[in-house]
Amino acid sequence: MSQPPSPNSLWAATAAPAPETPTLEGERSAEVAVIGGGFTGLSAALHLAEAGVETVLLEQAEPGWGASGRNGGQVIPGFKHDPDELAARYGAERGERLAAFAGGVADLVFDLVEKHGIDCHPARKGWVQAAHCRSALRKVEARARQWASRGAPVETVDAVRMAEVTGTEFYVGGWIDRRGGTLQPLSYARGLARAAQRAGAALHGGSPAVSLQRHDGRWRVETPGGAVTAEQVLIGTNGYTDGLWPGLARTVIPVYSYQVATRPLSDNLRRSILPQGHASSDTRRLLQYFRLDHMGRLVVGGRGRFLDSEEPRFYADVVGGLKGLYPHLGEPELEFFWCGRVAITLGHMPHLHELAPGVTAALGYNGRGVAMATAVGKLLAERARGTALEDLPLPVSPLRPIPFHGLRQPAVSMAVTWKKLLDRMEMARG
Repeated sequence: MSQPPSPNSLWAATAAPAPETPTLEGERSAEVAVIGGGFTGLSAALHLAEAGVETVLLEQAEPGWGASGRNGGQVIPGFKHDPDELAARYGAERGERLAAFAGGVADLVFDLVEKHGIDCHPARKGWVQAAHCRSALRKVEARARQWASRGAPVETVDAVRMAEVTGTEFYVGGWIDRRGGTLQPLSYARGLARAAQRAGAALHGGSPAVSLQRHDGRWRVETPGGAVTAEQVLIGTNGYTDGLWPGLARTVIPVYSYQVATRPLSDNLRRSILPQGHASSDTRRLLQYFRLDHMGRLVVGGRGRFLDSEEPRFYADVVGGLKGLYPHLGEPELEFFWCGRVAITLGHMPHLHELAPGVTAALGYNGRGVAMATAVGKLLAERARGTALEDLPLPVSPLRPIPFHGLRQPAVSMAVTWKKLLDRMEMARG
């Protein structure tokens, strides 16, 4: 079947070539079937294949087609929740395991890049979280103290130092986490796909899973062109989750993140904007995130409409944010406009679901999918190989569809308006 078109994004225009992932035709069997060719599924397939497990991955388009190949390419460790919050919420032992797991997810990404020679322009210069007001600054200073107490290479910075690091005087301070960095996300996804293939996994693009049923003691995953029967099935479809498993799509809120990229900046401008190569995002409720790519393009992203569109007129908020950060750019020369779907959970923690014996799903990375989805995909592989649920650092949660999920669009629109107002009030005060 024909594949959905790729977005006209910076990443699609500059990525390493895609590997061959032929459409599934006919019947085949495997020990594990993986549904979804984003970071979650690709990581799971790679780690399974490296362990000698016969693995087949099914993707509706091509590896990295969804949010994995459309995000900002920021490799950020940690959850949205701070280590002390995790301990308070899950208990001291489980909370510290969660913190250690989350703190190491960026290490896993860069280790995989190095191990498999993935050509994705990795740069581990650190991640900056910039505070937009004084109350936010106090929160990130506490966050930095908590991670520092656990041995993480972090530091807090004042407004003057923040301006030096980011090249904008918009912020009042923040913190730097040197575990973080950047990469070309679509190239990274394609590199994971190639590594999984070299390890022995079979990857099939243009092969959406349309049915999942128990059949003769095994699971049968049907696609338009064929079917896979397997002992176990792993689902890693995140913001593009559909109705394959009843109720799963209603456990997350899919929202669009919009991004723009300038033309390569001049040498003078490049030296004044993120001069040390950091990735950055801020503390606003409707946050902005920004970085330079390997060619010196400024990439800026933020929340967008409930619309998959590359029409520049829909990107006014993101472009306005760019101009607010770097007014000395004047009218920026913008080269790319694109968006992708992010899966948000109500508790801002990833969900790990045991849907049935032999069927496990993971989704809901809340905007931190590059590192977190890679690490959770590895957990799915460990589970498929027999690791007990209680031995996984991420707790298994029951499938709880969000009430009134069908009204999510107007509800989120109202919430966005309210959060935007709160952000403006805080910045006015701070």
